[in-house]
Amino acid sequence: MRKYFVLFMFMLLFITGCGEKNLEDVVSDFTKSVENSKSYKLNGTMEISNGEEIFTYSIDTYFLKDDYYKVVLVNQTNNHEQVILKNADGLYVVTPSLNKSFKYDSVWPENSSQAYLLQNLVNDIKNDPEATLETTDNNYIIRSTVNYPNNEELEYQKIYFDKDMNITRVEVFNAEDVVKIKVNFKSVDLKAKLSEDDFVLDDLIDTENNNTNTDANNSDSNSECTDETCKEENNADNNQTCEGDNCETQTNATLDSIIYPLYIPSDTYLSSSETVTTDTGDRVILTFSGEKNFVIVEELASASNEFEVIPVFGDPLMLNESIGALSSNSISWHVDNISYYLVSSDLTTNEMISVAASLGNSSTVMSTK
Repeated sequence: MRKYFVLFMFMLLFITGCGEKNLEDVVSDFTKSVENSKSYKLNGTMEISNGEEIFTYSIDTYFLKDDYYKVVLVNQTNNHEQVILKNADGLYVVTPSLNKSFKYDSVWPENSSQAYLLQNLVNDIKNDPEATLETTDNNYIIRSTVNYPNNEELEYQKIYFDKDMNITRVEVFNAEDVVKIKVNFKSVDLKAKLSEDDFVLDDLIDTENNNTNTDANNSDSNSECTDETCKEENNADNNQTCEGDNCETQTNATLDSIIYPLYIPSDTYLSSSETVTTDTGDRVILTFSGEKNFVIVEELASASNEFEVIPVFGDPLMLNESIGALSSNSISWHVDNISYYLVSSDLTTNEMISVAASLGNSSTVMSTK
């Protein structure tokens, strides 16, 4: 009888042991699934918390070996869309509504953690010798440190898998164990059968928006002036200037409000606020002086009639509501049809990001009227 009992206990332990994975098993399974994938497509949502508000994006990630990426981010509050694209020609951040693309001199995404890229998650786990595994009734959860050089607040992440080793969620925490970034995966296709044709820059042009702008310009502002009466009427209605038989539209856009930062470093104050008129409209220049000097420039964002590629230096930076361009001493970005440029030789990178992220709060808006 005792022999059968011992045999039963041995079989029970064997079955139990086979049913649960240890850290090495989970890491190995996840790593193999990512490394064996020639291309994948992820769909889900990403939430970014700044402590007071949560900004939610729909997110679609596309990957093709080797080093082709496309990340489509749509702000669910204002429907603002931006696309991070990396192909054989370089790294771009495309803003279809402006018909513009910014080309970066950057090694993204290898230089930081990214909660929505599987390769980066694998690297985070491999680079943390103290990574741990938690097992629940429904999940395997790997905890590892993260590397966000432009956000010192982020310290570690939890990567969630179901019992079939499908990734379901990533949460990135600060030192106070507060979730600052959350990515929920709705679908994961590791056999997406993508090709280089899925990573073409020209395919991201907002053709419909561009055609609408062109048609409007053709009908309202680029009509031929055949007599002096036509020219005078067009000048009065559309603020155009005519030379010979051609009329050119002059866009005098007015910035209705000034956006002030909610965060300002200590012993620093607003020393001047100046509004100047340019060929494209109003431009606001805010100068901050004191311990940490910096300047903020604000103006209405304008869409290009033809698709425009603008070279920038630095890395893509995910702010609360937009993807910006971060260099060693400046950040440029645009939100809600306003373009921002922040420059400083005194602010640290994290201080610049804090100032930029604090812009747009309703309590820091003042009318220019």
